[in-house]
Amino acid sequence: MFWINTKRIIKSGFVHFWRNGVVSLASVLVMSVTLFVLGSLIFLGALLDNSLQQLKEKVDINIYFVTPAQEDDILAIKKSLEALPEVTSVEYVSREAALEKFKERHSGDYLTLQALDALDGNPLGATLNVRAKDTSQYESIARFLESKNALASDGKTIIDKVNYYQNKVVIDRLTQIIKGSEQLGFAVALVLILVSIIITFNTIRLTIYISREEISVMKLVGAQNKYVRGPFIIEGVLYGVIAALIAIVLFYPATSWLGGLTEKFFGGMNIFHFYIEHFGQIFLTLLGTGIFLGIVASFLAVRKYLRV
Repeated sequence: MFWINTKRIIKSGFVHFWRNGVVSLASVLVMSVTLFVLGSLIFLGALLDNSLQQLKEKVDINIYFVTPAQEDDILAIKKSLEALPEVTSVEYVSREAALEKFKERHSGDYLTLQALDALDGNPLGATLNVRAKDTSQYESIARFLESKNALASDGKTIIDKVNYYQNKVVIDRLTQIIKGSEQLGFAVALVLILVSIIITFNTIRLTIYISREEISVMKLVGAQNKYVRGPFIIEGVLYGVIAALIAIVLFYPATSWLGGLTEKFFGGMNIFHFYIEHFGQIFLTLLGTGIFLGIVASFLAVRKYLRV
């Protein structure tokens, strides 16, 4: 009996959907636009994350040591930095390697190289290049270096300078971009979801008004509330499913056309390849969102206007 009633509810939902052709089409189109924009936010977020990740990989702080600093003391500081949970990697550059890199950078500057050769010995100290897991964690690393943890075995400081404070403006701006992009994406998605719910809500309300006589007859013959509500919930689900299918299909030509451009301007990331590789996840996200929006809007409309 349960399955028979369930089939009737589903069938009635399909009947309502097809009978309200123009109204249903309008609701599906609006929800398709909503899901398409929401899907676009997924792609935009992926592009932004890729770009920001590349920027984050280029951001680090450099620790410059005084020339008399012993390698054992520097490596001890390196080990203590690597033990910090905020640190991803620490690269040690010896005095000799620093000198070679300096010569490579100034290979075309004859005067600089001549002045360097005139000096007695290597004027450059060793360095440590530190990368954190998140840009917001560089300040705590800088504070750690200012503490007694960065002293040599004899208790004297061997650090000449830490360029965190020179890079602080760039690091802070990058951190703000990351947080701002996340907040903006969430706000846009929330607005679109609310708009879609309101439009679907009004569509279901119109459907209920069109079916008011049928609903009255069902109530007179003693139909339970779930059998009155059910078809409208199914109708809302259909809106979401069809809208998700339309949106995911539209993304194929859109991402195919934009793939080359994104690869050129977003650090080698091809958005079409991302679409193909994550097709299942994207489709399930759009489908789940569409069904959720349809159910919520239908339930609210039924609850408010059916008076059951």
